[in-house]
Amino acid sequence: MDNNRARRQQNSSKRSIVRTYIKRVLKAIKLKKFKLCIEEFYKAQSVFDILADKNIISKRKSARIKSRLNLKIKKELQC
Repeated sequence: MDNNRARRQQNSSKRSIVRTYIKRVLKAIKLKKFKLCIEEFYKAQSVFDILADKNIISKRKSARIKSRLNLKIKKELQC
């Protein structure tokens, strides 16, 4: 039982990392800084893939998040 609680807490904190990286990318998009945006996106992409491999988030969710962030980057920084 204690093992389940510990695992749940670890997974919860790892899921919060996903939200943090999404916020970082969105903030960089809002500032319209292309290099920062790309750097943050690559870091986030790596984290999403790692967490998907460990089954913290599903592979489809990881792909969906990456796709949506990439579309936002292209749309906002197209000028």
